[in-house]
Amino acid sequence: MKQPQQLIAGANAPLPTDNISVRILSQNAIDCAAYRLTTDGKVRGDGDMIFYGQKRSDDGNVSFRGHDSDGFFDINLPAQPASIEKIALAFSSEQTLAQVGDVDIQVLQGSQVLMTCQLSSAGRNEKAIILAECYRRQGNWKFRFIAQGFNGGLKPLSEHFGVEIADDAPAPQNTTQNQAQLINTQKADNTSQASTPPPIPATPSVNLNKITLTKNQSSINLKKRDDFGKISVNLDWNQRSDGNKSAPKKGLLGDLFKQHQSSGIDLDVGAMIHLKNGEKTLIQALGNRFGSLQSAPYVCLRADDRTGQVSGGEWLDINGKQWSQIEEVFIFAFIYEGAPNWEKTDGVVTIHVPDQSPIETRLTEGASNLPMCAIARLVNQQGSINVERINQYFKGHQEMDKAFNWGFSWKRGRK
Repeated sequence: MKQPQQLIAGANAPLPTDNISVRILSQNAIDCAAYRLTTDGKVRGDGDMIFYGQKRSDDGNVSFRGHDSDGFFDINLPAQPASIEKIALAFSSEQTLAQVGDVDIQVLQGSQVLMTCQLSSAGRNEKAIILAECYRRQGNWKFRFIAQGFNGGLKPLSEHFGVEIADDAPAPQNTTQNQAQLINTQKADNTSQASTPPPIPATPSVNLNKITLTKNQSSINLKKRDDFGKISVNLDWNQRSDGNKSAPKKGLLGDLFKQHQSSGIDLDVGAMIHLKNGEKTLIQALGNRFGSLQSAPYVCLRADDRTGQVSGGEWLDINGKQWSQIEEVFIFAFIYEGAPNWEKTDGVVTIHVPDQSPIETRLTEGASNLPMCAIARLVNQQGSINVERINQYFKGHQEMDKAFNWGFSWKRGRK
């Protein structure tokens, strides 16, 4: 098999006119982003920025998958709008590049690594880097390794490319008391009192912050609305069967594409929905219970990823316009096959509510013999949404049902 081409900073190489993937690997967590740019070097709108909080472009032709130190941008080159001249790839971190360590880039077509680049961290004190770009040249696409440092973090980097960033975006994790659009962070006892947030800005803008629910910060409340819009719950995971994100450096230029090719971890997301009228129902792939968004229970599973290879994992949608009809949505997931425990999956659940920060919780604590995880519940508290982290692990559906008093009758199922 042809060896991948190695690029140095400033070098370029032709790309196939096809779907490609750009893989970004680091030793530590970084926030990766892609920007689709016109001839003036700016995005056309917020839908041209792709990152952890918005994993697909507005037309779906650029998407992001992966976590922290191992991310993929999947790019459909032939489908890019005519007005898009280049796609810039960048990352930012709270640490300097010298602290993050070397960053490796691979360009893949399917499972074949076409080219590789290594960004050396030696003596680099920037916290944001424009890594590379895919660009048009005389009707064809090319790839250039840039490695250009940028002062500031993800916000000034994004604004450099013309993305409008909300000034009142909430602060991450432990600084949530003064968040716009989010009422105070609460512990599970829900004893805190709500504060009134500032008005929502009239112009939509990208929110770069995400809220991570942990044992110490286990709950957050979203202020009451008449219509929350479409609420989306994403279960994503490391889709390689070996479960090893931090691959050795030795493999980056040769055999890592084999790990990208191999897969086999199949996780399934589901929900128990309790409506205000007392009705309880389940949404999950087992038994083909996909639900409905427009009628009760107002929750729908988009599809079942039976291969473990679908970009972006699995999604549940909740009709936020009908939130007044819902008492509780209880999110759970289970390992169907391919991994001995949750730590090997590197699973993460992210809840996306329009005009709010993404809310995530990571599934890394499950014992090897407990494949079922009760993840989180969304509870209707007088019209607001209280998001509560659970992260408890069980042998199966029946044991989880008993722990939370659902009252369903269970039998073994397959898909």
